[in-house]
Amino acid sequence: MATLGGVRESQGTQNSTQIDSLARFAVEEHNKKENALLEFARVVKAEEQVVAGTLHHLTLEVIDAGRKKLYEAKVWVKPWMNFKELQEFKHAGDVPTLTPSDLGVKKGG
Repeated sequence: MATLGGVRESQGTQNSTQIDSLARFAVEEHNKKENALLEFARVVKAEEQVVAGTLHHLTLEVIDAGRKKLYEAKVWVKPWMNFKELQEFKHAGDVPTLTPSDLGVKKGG
């Protein structure tokens, strides 16, 4: 049972088309607000918080001028009102040029 207001890992994280859609929305909204040209790459981590609706906490890998960077985004969704809003979008660090996932390497394998 989820605690009201508590942050928990989203169900079906990386493969969820809903999470992917929210991540793309976050990047697009940030680009509009900041006149930026970030390009969505993938969702690294997804958590959610039950509030008046759901606040999705997303860690995203984006491409900025050819370099991979991490951003943290918060997207507030109230489906019964057809409401979706980007609450926060901030730089969280750079990504190494090559990661094990880029090479198809799995942990422990």
